[in-house]
Amino acid sequence: MIVSPRRRLFDRALFAGFALFLAIQCYAQSYKNFRLAVYVPATVVARMGDPEWLEQSWAEISAGLKIDKVYLETYRSRFIVPEQTIEQVKRFFIDHGVQVAGGIAFSDRGTTGQFETHHYTTPADRAYVKAISEMTARHFNEIILDDFFFHMGKTDADIAAKGNRSWTQFRLDLMDEVSRDLIVGPAKRVNPKVKFVIKFPNWYEHFQGMGYDLDKEPKIFDGIYTGTETRDPETTDQHLQQYESFQIIRYFDNIAPGRNGGGWVDTFSIQYLDRYAEQLWDTVFAKAPEMMLFNYGDLPRPAIPGKRDAWAKEDTSFNFDQMAGGVGHPNMAKVAGYSLAKADAVLGALGTPIGIAAYKPYQSTGEDFLHNWLGMIGIPINLSPQFPVNAPTILLTESAKFDPNIVAKIKGQLKAGKNVIITTGLLRALKGRGIGDIAEIEFNGNTAMVTNYYGAYGSGDGGSLGTNDDKRAIEFPEIRFITNDSWPVVRGQANGNGYPILLMDHYSKGTLYVLAIPDNFSDLYSMPRSALTNIKTLIMGDFPIKLDAPAKVALFPYDNNSLVVESFRDTDTQVNIVTTGGFTKLRNVATGEEVVGEVVGRQRWEAPAPPAVRFSVTLPPHSFAAFVEER
Repeated sequence: MIVSPRRRLFDRALFAGFALFLAIQCYAQSYKNFRLAVYVPATVVARMGDPEWLEQSWAEISAGLKIDKVYLETYRSRFIVPEQTIEQVKRFFIDHGVQVAGGIAFSDRGTTGQFETHHYTTPADRAYVKAISEMTARHFNEIILDDFFFHMGKTDADIAAKGNRSWTQFRLDLMDEVSRDLIVGPAKRVNPKVKFVIKFPNWYEHFQGMGYDLDKEPKIFDGIYTGTETRDPETTDQHLQQYESFQIIRYFDNIAPGRNGGGWVDTFSIQYLDRYAEQLWDTVFAKAPEMMLFNYGDLPRPAIPGKRDAWAKEDTSFNFDQMAGGVGHPNMAKVAGYSLAKADAVLGALGTPIGIAAYKPYQSTGEDFLHNWLGMIGIPINLSPQFPVNAPTILLTESAKFDPNIVAKIKGQLKAGKNVIITTGLLRALKGRGIGDIAEIEFNGNTAMVTNYYGAYGSGDGGSLGTNDDKRAIEFPEIRFITNDSWPVVRGQANGNGYPILLMDHYSKGTLYVLAIPDNFSDLYSMPRSALTNIKTLIMGDFPIKLDAPAKVALFPYDNNSLVVESFRDTDTQVNIVTTGGFTKLRNVATGEEVVGEVVGRQRWEAPAPPAVRFSVTLPPHSFAAFVEER
């Protein structure tokens, strides 16, 4: 059949009108507790120069998502979007009721098959980068940098510019200067209204080594943004744990209060589809004001369930069949829309996240990402670059060694009657720096292959805390201590010998705990539930909510007596939520169901604790539940 040009124009106009109707409906029904944004890479923006493809793709994506904003990238890897196309695409989204902002990915084209960044020590690249910033500022009042804004070169020019500085210090100095003189400054001279935002990636432990400056760059830029893409924790080389999607938002909120724009998740490197949903949930559970989906080009692709047969028939928080709604191959946009709606339904009942105060000085490393493993065993973490003087309990990992006054600060907390928990990594790092003036304990260089665990708060034999779940031995560092000066309140058994896993020492009016950390942090997940629960009970002190649960069950508590508990396990998990606020009931925010609690008893070898109430709930695999405490 031959279709006339007039009929083609009519059909196209009809299709565009229908797409506009769908988009306006989506926009009018935005999520209640966060904004949703989609990032559009430069090559996709260029493709949007085809109006028919843009209309078709937008209708397909917006049918499953309530999109408030798009970030249109102008540059990536030596590809610049034509300025006429930028304006044309901007107009399309504005006409559809969607906010627009710009984006830049300062990656270079490269020839190695690995990431390559621009050569910021060469005049040609410096001029090129400056021109890109100026061009983008002509078109947008808000611009975000994708997370390629670091320096990885070691060319002859870089080596000469580095001089006698370490690579870390050279790159920090260089990228601070580039931020001011080539990015923000030129953009603001072109467009005084422009707001420039830097998106920091997920690998925060190593930022300083590549020039990302969490201290100075948040002050140079108008705002920051958070990479919450944790992907698969087992197969990727970073081994980022699931809890980081929540924790890193809180950390960056403490770095730039009120200026952390949101969290950013992509669709890459997941073994099962629930992992994508989990990243989205945990980002918004951390109260990110905006959820960014990377990227527009991936959202129309079919959603592959992946390795989830073990729980496919269960009614999990991400219910694939319910999400698909009879559609054979739903797309990733629908997956995101379904997942975010699940979280949005409970977010309004949740206050501001709280957790155990943890300290990580700027530009520090040591026991990299350990805070996220601790989050995965049920210890809620509130990480900050400032020493939390007012916190009743402080957790210090090896990275705290970068503070030259850390031992004096530990003493100050203990003298004020507070608790301090240090890891064996920090204990080892503080040898010879005065830690022995608090307690004569040290890591002696030996290790123990632990299989069984015992609790022993006071004198006596204590009680059994179980055997490693997989029956194999876990290698723990051995802590040397003086009997009756320090007390092993959780100890491990290795071939008939006992070794401290959690050591207690009283100093002045406070208590110091030393927590033994295995070389492979993931071995924490093999420890028995009773041992993990006893450790949490002791080191969390008077924190109002605790979990009696196995590893891979996380707790997200809030300041209004609400909480989320989330299981990353592959089977149904019975979890006890233990509270000390005098509450007798938990109300499930999603279902309205009430859980009645029971008063918790105490074993003779357990630490003294205030009266507590225990609530028993069962979580399906890879699922969450939100509760509000009631009297």
